[in-house]
Amino acid sequence: MDSASGGGAAQNQNSINEGPSSATASAPPPTASQQGAGESSSSPAPPSRYESQKRRDWNTFLQYLKNHKPPLTLARCSGAHVIEFLKYLDQFGKTKVHITGCPYFGHPNPPAPCSCPLKQAWGSLDALIGRLRAAYEENGGRPESNPFGATAVRIYLREVREGQAKARGIPYEKKKRKRPTVTTTVIGVNVSVASTQAVDGGAVSAGVGGEDDSGGGSAANVGTATAVAATTTSV
Repeated sequence: MDSASGGGAAQNQNSINEGPSSATASAPPPTASQQGAGESSSSPAPPSRYESQKRRDWNTFLQYLKNHKPPLTLARCSGAHVIEFLKYLDQFGKTKVHITGCPYFGHPNPPAPCSCPLKQAWGSLDALIGRLRAAYEENGGRPESNPFGATAVRIYLREVREGQAKARGIPYEKKKRKRPTVTTTVIGVNVSVASTQAVDGGAVSAGVGGEDDSGGGSAANVGTATAVAATTTSV
């Protein structure tokens, strides 16, 4: 009996040990959609092109402050330092800006090359200032002390725009936003009031929403008044 019971225990132990392995073997493998969902939930979405460019511009400006002589901190940075940074970037520009003595000054399509310097285009500088202005506040800067929004920086950008427009013969005109024109047309209004007279105990009185002299109830019934107005708006 001991051997039989021992054999039964061994069989039961074997069946317990085999249970999980058989369950694991019978479980279906995860599908490709389930794997893709797990990967997408674990990995964050990549930053947009604007955010990536803004981060690169911000790092470039911080490196400029670090290499400045004497070195500058962000807290001491002013609009004048921002203008110096914009002028520093002109050496990497790719836009031909003709000087006053150049025969192609004001020519939008010069027929031959010249020795005029290459600078940063006004549009590139304007977009750069917009990104740096946003990055400054995103990194803990206060809007009222933002050097990229200083009046001196705006004046400099305006001068660059006007100077390049004359030198290149390409006017920079702001796009005027069309104001919508609203036209209202009233098709028609019809109001009809029908009043009736009620006779109560020989006394006759007529009115709209009034009461008779004897207090016997309403002396007139008001008809329905219908007003139909249609408004059309054209832009």
